[in-house]
This record gives sequence, C-alpha cells and structure tokens, in this order.
Amino acid sequence: MSLLRGKVVVITGASSGIGETAARLLASQGAHLIIGARRVERLEALASDIRAEGGTVAVQQLDVTDLEQMQEFLKAAQSRFGRVDAVINNAGVMPLSPLEALKIEEWNRMIDVNIRGVLHGIAAGLPIMKEQGFGHFINIASIGAYEVSPTAAVYCATKYAVRAISEGLRLETAGQGIRVTLVSPGVTESELAESITDNEAREVMKEYRRIALPATAIARAIMYALEQPDNVDVSEMVIKPVI
Repeated sequence: MSLLRGKVVVITGASSGIGETAARLLASQGAHLIIGARRVERLEALASDIRAEGGTVAVQQLDVTDLEQMQEFLKAAQSRFGRVDAVINNAGVMPLSPLEALKIEEWNRMIDVNIRGVLHGIAAGLPIMKEQGFGHFINIASIGAYEVSPTAAVYCATKYAVRAISEGLRLETAGQGIRVTLVSPGVTESELAESITDNEAREVMKEYRRIALPATAIARAIMYALEQPDNVDVSEMVIKPVI
C-alpha cells in the first residue's frame, strides 16, 4: 500500500508544469488533493483526469498573492478532508530580464508570487498544522536559490528568499511535528520561460534550457519527501539534469 494513501495534500500553481505533474502522481498514489491556480479551466480538466483514474481531488481558483484567498484555500481542504498533511508552495513566475531593462512591474510580480505567495501559504497553513500537531511544507525554489546568472538577478533573489524562509520556518517549528522541505529544480520543462518578454533573456534561456528535466523528475522528488516517516525531515533537495 502506498505511504501517501489518504494524505491530504494542497498544491498551489497546479494548472501546469511541476504542480500539475505532482498532482497527477500524488493522486495516483492515493493522496487526497486540493489544487489551486488562477486558470480554473485548466484545474477542472486536470481534476477530471484524476477522477477518471479513481483519484480524489477538489478544485479552487487561487491567486497566491491574495492572503484571504490562500486562507480560504487551506480552510476548504481542512473542511473537506478533516486535516492538512502537506502544503506544496509551488506557484511561481520567471519573467527574466537584465536589471538595466528596468522591468519593474515584472520584478514586483516575481516578488509578489514567488516570495509573498510562499509566505501566504505558510501563514494559512501554519495555524492549522500547529493545532493538529503535524504537517509538512514543501516549498519549490530553484537552482537559482544557490547561484545567480545574468538576466536572473531578481528571480534568483526571490528564490534565495524562499530558501531563507524555509530554513527559518524549519528552525522555528522544531519539535512541533512540522516538517519543511526545500525542493530546488534545475532546468525543468515548464511554461515558466514563456513569460519572458525581454528578447536578450529569451535567447539566453533558449540555450540554457537545451537540456531540461521532465517535470516528473521533480514530482518524484516531492513524493519521496512526503513518503518519509514522521521522524524524518528531508530538508533540501537540488535536482539537476545530467550534462
């Protein structure tokens, strides 16, 4: 029997890429899911596929930059399934550009989604987990949480922040039954690069993404962390393609 059977898992940014792939994999292992994203039609199509395979999933439209929406998202999971075993803070954006391009609106969007979105997931999930005495945060960062590349300064800054927030959360919740895992993918097949409006950054990214991991590689890493016994905390995972 799967170690995930019956676990209640919340996933943000589940309409595509890593979030969608993780939802399919975890549902196939018997996890009960609630999936959120802005593109609700994509969520409904995903949920239909999961249910057709015998999985259990609920759908809710979600903008992670809105704290009230995130709180309602977590409350919906708790109300429907009785608890929340794990929150996967996956939603992210990556409109890369050189700093001199001064794409300030895009900088702010990355800060809002990549940092504030994770904080909102923690703010909504932590009170529930503290009350029930257990829980698991899985925060999706990036190889950009460890190194900075041209055109990616702001993006990498947001992922460094996710790394710092994750470590702080782990230290502050020690001994409370709450686990924290940071998953940092290298180049992975996704829609992230499609948001790049800067021509220079787009060309750089084409070459950078020439060798990319399938999203299933990251989904399996997430599953590995979730399957560990309650006394095991997988703190950090960096997943890179073989070059």
